[in-house]
Amino acid sequence: MNHTLSPDGTKIAYERTGHGPALILVGGAFQRRGDFGALPDLLSGNFEVLTYDRRGRGDSGDTAPYDVQREIEDLDALIRLAGGSAFVHGMSSGAVLSLEAAARGSAISRLSVYEPPFVVDDTRTPVPGDYAEHLTALVAAGARSEAVAYFLTRGVGLPAEVVEGMRQTPFWPGMEALAHTLPYDAQVMAGTMSGRPLPPGRWDSLAPHLLVLDGGASDAWIRNAAAALPGRHQTLPGQDHDVDPHALAPALTAFFTD
Repeated sequence: MNHTLSPDGTKIAYERTGHGPALILVGGAFQRRGDFGALPDLLSGNFEVLTYDRRGRGDSGDTAPYDVQREIEDLDALIRLAGGSAFVHGMSSGAVLSLEAAARGSAISRLSVYEPPFVVDDTRTPVPGDYAEHLTALVAAGARSEAVAYFLTRGVGLPAEVVEGMRQTPFWPGMEALAHTLPYDAQVMAGTMSGRPLPPGRWDSLAPHLLVLDGGASDAWIRNAAAALPGRHQTLPGQDHDVDPHALAPALTAFFTD
């Protein structure tokens, strides 16, 4: 494990593997640098793969107050470390963070995203209007378990009975430990889970260098979210939001080596 410094002084923990052009992986909610499974190793034959803990997670620091721009600056610090420009792949809310970084001028030469969790139509219930504020209040009150449950039911859209069953699993405490970062992801997603179309033109400039991926077994709402973005589109047959690295790696390799 190594650290680099973001401009606000926050330590960002990262790891490198492989050789070739730099490819940075940006995780979604609850995801830390070690949670990409076999994906870094599968990509390491063609790329120098950088995985990192987004601020507030794992071995990275967390400087208050949170701001999406600070997270973009974290990614920029890694891009500078990689030589000044890099390929980037974002997962879920990390996909949206990556889109926003590219739109704001980060030196991302090519970008791929997997299932950004927009809610752009009526195929699922949108998040409540006070979603981010309610998450923040739960975390501030120390109600970490309730914050995770609220995120999973209102943010992800899982049935309450499914979430109740998840409370008994071994991975629930790990999610509780990262509950304070859920309001961060809510800020990243702000305005894109309302059930209305995405703002016109927000990411159109990225289209020539953007690959948008989804899973053929995913729910309609999240596939519609992917379809709402510009760029090249590809569906991975049989995959859902918990994508198999062995299905994802060939698509990323083809795109970034094309």
